Amino acid sequence: MPETYIPWQLEPKPEDVFLPEMLTSLHGLEIYDTLTPAQKLDLGRHELVQVIASYAWGECLFCFFMTRHILTLPLDNVEHRFLLRELIEEFRHQEMFGQAILKIGGKPIKQSGIHKFFGDFSNKYLPADYLFMGSVSVELVTDVYGNYARRTPNIYPVLKKMFDLHNIEEARHILFTKSLLKTYSEKAGYVKRTLYSYVILFNILFVRTMYVKKEIYERIGLENPEQVYKLASKNFKRKFSETCLNDIIKFVDSWRGLNSATRWAWRRILGAKV
Repeated sequence: MPETYIPWQLEPKPEDVFLPEMLTSLHGLEIYDTLTPAQKLDLGRHELVQVIASYAWGECLFCFFMTRHILTLPLDNVEHRFLLRELIEEFRHQEMFGQAILKIGGKPIKQSGIHKFFGDFSNKYLPADYLFMGSVSVELVTDVYGNYARRTPNIYPVLKKMFDLHNIEEARHILFTKSLLKTYSEKAGYVKRTLYSYVILFNILFVRTMYVKKEIYERIGLENPEQVYKLASKNFKRKFSETCLNDIIKFVDSWRGLNSATRWAWRRILGAKV
């Protein structure tokens, strides 16, 4: 349980970081070398908050769908039984992420109007198999972040334990969802596999564009935050494609979702090497 597994009583030490610098949006740019140690630390803190807050919001939307979907399944159905477990754990994760944000003094930036619209629309109108596809893609991305963070030697221990616990429980969700989706993808023809691929692609784009925010550069005291935001967005797109897409690409390719109708979009929109 997060209440006992995570050492909430520990305060950050001066040498602790909140996000591996390689995952920050400015790392690799010339401007990053001009930042003070305090600005670099704050950049990681604000961007870590944005990542986990965005993920928690997306998972809350998915929980809303699962609560509706579970009503269509018999109580003794294995999918019903697992979804009950997943709902419990996902709500617990949201509480855990919220507690972590409070612990490090974070303030998440609200979702844009277009994110809210598409999140609400897809949740209400997309069929169950498409929503499960979108969910597993976001879980795979967040798992990559968690793995990098928890393996960083000087990560703040509260965050390390948070990502440890999340990794343990998300592994079950990912395994179950992949097994469930196999029953859909095995029956899917070319058109449906193409649609599945695009659903995953736009879910990844959806979450990626919630991570880099102009307000963060204002908070850490950078001049011309609009220009910094443009540079950071381009830099982050490249880094994201290099660090976060491998598992997703393997998953999509396993049911031939990368084809002549989708491969170009993965390259152009996400910068994927496919």
